[in-house]
Amino acid sequence: MRRSGGGTVRTYIAGLPIQAKLILSFVLIIFIPIVLFAWYVLSGISDSSIREITKKAENILDIEKNNVQNNIDLMEWTSQLAESNQEMNDYLQRADELNTDELLEFKTKIFDNFEHFLFNNPRIAAVRLYTSNPRVYEFWPVVLQESRIRSKPWYETVLEQNGMNWWEIRSNIDVLQSSTDQSAGNGPYVSLLRELKYSDETTHNGVLEVSMGVRQFFTKTFSVREPSSQLLVVARDGQIYTDAEAEIFRHASAKELTGAIRLASGTDNRTDMFRYGGQSYLAVQAYVPTLGVHLVNVVSLADTMADIQRARANLLFVVLLLAAVLIVVSSFMHSLILKRLKVLRDSMKKVRGGDFHLDVPVYGADEVGELGHHYRQMLKKINELIVEQVNRQAATKEAEIRSLKNQIDSHFLYNTLENLKMLAEVEGQYTISDSLTSLGGMMRYSLQWTHERVRLRDEIDHIRNYIAIMNIRYDGLLELRVDVPPEYLDQEVLKMSLQPIVENAVKHGMNPSELKDGKLQIILSAAARQESFVIEISDNGSGIGEDRLRRLNRMLRMEEADYRELRSEFDKGKKESGGIGLRNVEQRLVMSYGLEYGIRVESVEGSFTRVVMTLPKFDLGGGESR
Repeated sequence: MRRSGGGTVRTYIAGLPIQAKLILSFVLIIFIPIVLFAWYVLSGISDSSIREITKKAENILDIEKNNVQNNIDLMEWTSQLAESNQEMNDYLQRADELNTDELLEFKTKIFDNFEHFLFNNPRIAAVRLYTSNPRVYEFWPVVLQESRIRSKPWYETVLEQNGMNWWEIRSNIDVLQSSTDQSAGNGPYVSLLRELKYSDETTHNGVLEVSMGVRQFFTKTFSVREPSSQLLVVARDGQIYTDAEAEIFRHASAKELTGAIRLASGTDNRTDMFRYGGQSYLAVQAYVPTLGVHLVNVVSLADTMADIQRARANLLFVVLLLAAVLIVVSSFMHSLILKRLKVLRDSMKKVRGGDFHLDVPVYGADEVGELGHHYRQMLKKINELIVEQVNRQAATKEAEIRSLKNQIDSHFLYNTLENLKMLAEVEGQYTISDSLTSLGGMMRYSLQWTHERVRLRDEIDHIRNYIAIMNIRYDGLLELRVDVPPEYLDQEVLKMSLQPIVENAVKHGMNPSELKDGKLQIILSAAARQESFVIEISDNGSGIGEDRLRRLNRMLRMEEADYRELRSEFDKGKKESGGIGLRNVEQRLVMSYGLEYGIRVESVEGSFTRVVMTLPKFDLGGGESR
């Protein structure tokens, strides 16, 4: 079979000396990441430069947008002042002609004040009221006949706006010149045009014009001179207004650069990068819907790209130089490392030959020295494990013999108890016979531990056997009452979890002089509560004091070290310790079912003690095989 390309490479690399592998790993692990990091840094430098240029271009564009909006507000305010002058409106809407005296009075008292007020701001180039009323005389350059502008291309468009503002960029504002002649009045101009109506708000009266020079209207476009950027104004007819002498237009004209940009209609700033004539450009644009124009800030990226290329070349040189130095240093270090590794290799060959008692002469605080130290420890551990394995095999044989002997002893013990029971019955010693029966049941239940979980009925039977045996000691002073409904007898419980609680009740509650009728009564009851199952074991013993009860409940779940310390205090002055069996039961319940289950102790001193066990509700069914 032909070996695949990947398998050939792996075989070739596996056959290389370890020094060659280390150098190769250096290239893969160090050099390549350095190259990638350098590329990332260069990309970051490039992105950072572009972001700074974009931010600067956007700031200039935002300033120009603010200037434009201020000029729009100024011209609209001027038009409102002109239109709101009542004396001028009365003159424009007259139904009869004024005589000479009235005209002179109008000129001196109304018109001169009107003209002076409107032209108070030097940025306003013209305010004109074109009227269609034939009975109105012209007062140049403010009040003119509408017939002078009816031939203008924007006239019909203004009338179609029905009294709304219409903005127009015009080459000139001299009504005596043609629309393409810019020699009049230092054009072009931005004009606000609006239809004038009579007081009935329906009859046409004329046209209002407020104009401002383009250079005053678009201030930053003509005043900011940056060698690599320039603002442009693109009108709705495609006409471009900018500083044609700007440095950026040496390689491409404003019309050519604008043609390479896709103009958008959004009012928010939009940034695009494009190439034209072999050079890279950045364009930040915004649409001004009021004027119907696009403001575009075009930035040449030629100098920025040249700076980035120089930084890339310098960084690449540093990376290559650093890589060369690292290769030389790593080769020298590898030779030192390999010398001690060869010593380790020779030692391993001796171990493979069966010599486990040799000394590995490789020391030092570095990784190779640590490897030699751990190799020596490994040899020591191997020798210990060999000895331990021999001892374990011997112990296993001994345990097997002991287990077989215990099985023989337990069967012998059961048979002996059965023979004693039969002998007691023959002799008429029925009390002894019953006690032997209970003892045998307890032994079988305790010794045959095949399952951790059993039925509740099994635990109750075990408790009955225990009480029967303890009644021999206490001369029948123990009384067990089981109050468990038959449907709960198959509830799952932990094996040997109830008997320690009963034993604790007998141990601490049996005091005939303090008991009613001289008997200790133990009551075992059970009930289901939603998803839980509760078992209560209570007695009518002497009870527990409040402080002692509180500490006892704390002892059930506290940490082992804290438990031992508190237990020593709890049992101080007592001949017998308490709470050990309850804590064991509590820990078994928590480990088996979780923290929400367990036991708690309730008691009133001189009256009763009750242990409440909470379990998950579960019907075990078949119970434990016995």
